[in-house]
Amino acid sequence: MTELVTRHDQDAVATLTLARPEVLNALSPALFVELHAHLEALAGATDSVAAVVLRGAGRAFSAGNDLKAIETGDRAPSPRYQPETLLLIESLPQPVIAAVHGYCYTGALELALACDYIIAAESARFADTHGKWAMSPTWGMSQRLPRRVGIGRAREMMYTGRVVTGAEAATIGLAVRCVPDDELDAAVAESTGAIAANSWFTSRADKMLLRQSQEHFLQDGLEWEGANSPGAGPDMLERLRGRK
Repeated sequence: MTELVTRHDQDAVATLTLARPEVLNALSPALFVELHAHLEALAGATDSVAAVVLRGAGRAFSAGNDLKAIETGDRAPSPRYQPETLLLIESLPQPVIAAVHGYCYTGALELALACDYIIAAESARFADTHGKWAMSPTWGMSQRLPRRVGIGRAREMMYTGRVVTGAEAATIGLAVRCVPDDELDAAVAESTGAIAANSWFTSRADKMLLRQSQEHFLQDGLEWEGANSPGAGPDMLERLRGRK
């Protein structure tokens, strides 16, 4: 059976790769099950893994949630499984870096925002397209995006669905760097190498302290979003079918 998420460890860095390149790494429930299992394993690998990289195979990081799976009624193991998986990323002891090239839309953007920071390639394209499909966020977009780029830019991205380039992402703070595509691997390796070379104790303490500095407000906000988001709109299926 083909793995939907692969793991490769080298020099104390674990790389998780979304491995559905034929569908631009669309985030299906089955993919999330595999990602969840990898994250749980990494949480117990504190003696051997200093940092984690999350990336996509092929032409994109991920085009976002698997619309075909939504249309056919495919479901995750529990109603809050995806956002709980994103919380696993945030709560990992190790720093997690998202290496983004190509599409990083909607659910994929929420996934990348759960990482400690993003390094973008010039080909990276970020967008929140919930509005295009008459959906509303349930994985944390309304809480994490404004914390990363500010409330005004978050509102604009969410209301309009405008596509943000890799270069602009670095300018507005969505990504920490933007590099040519052929330099993305090197830039990520440089960053994770610096983390691995520093005290692992310190990086984990830093991550814990930084997260706790926002934890009370973030957790309240995430719970509010999950409880109050209206979810799918009445024209969702019509819009999904109309894309063909």
